[in-house]
Amino acid sequence: MKIKTTKDRRHRIALRQRKRISGTAERPRLRVFRSVSHIYAQVIDDMSGTTLASAASTEPSLKSALSGKARGSNVSGAKALGKTIADRLKEKGISRVVFDRGGYLYHGRVKALADAAREGGLQF
Repeated sequence: MKIKTTKDRRHRIALRQRKRISGTAERPRLRVFRSVSHIYAQVIDDMSGTTLASAASTEPSLKSALSGKARGSNVSGAKALGKTIADRLKEKGISRVVFDRGGYLYHGRVKALADAAREGGLQF
C-alpha cells in the first residue's frame, strides 16, 4: 500500500494495530473515529461481529452535555463522549475494554475520550 495521503497513512497504522488488538465478549474493543467536526466511539465484540454500544457527538441526547464551548470538535466534547460511552457500558455490565485508537495519535481528543472513559469506570 503506497501512502499518498494522510488518510492512507492513518489507515495503514490502523491495520497494523488491528493485527494485535481484538475484542472478545469479556473484553470488547473500544474503537474511536475522529473527524474534523465530530468524534465517534463504539464498542465491538469481534468474536461475534456485533456492536455492543456506541456514542457520537452528533446524537441529540448528547446536545445537553455539549452545551457552551463543548463541541464534538474539541477536547471538552470528547470528554463528554467518553463519560457517555462509559455509562452505557456500565448499564450493560461491561467494565473492561481494549482501546483501539484507530490509527490516530494518542493525543488531544482521542486521549481526552480515553481519560474520561477511565474516569467513568472503564478499565484499559
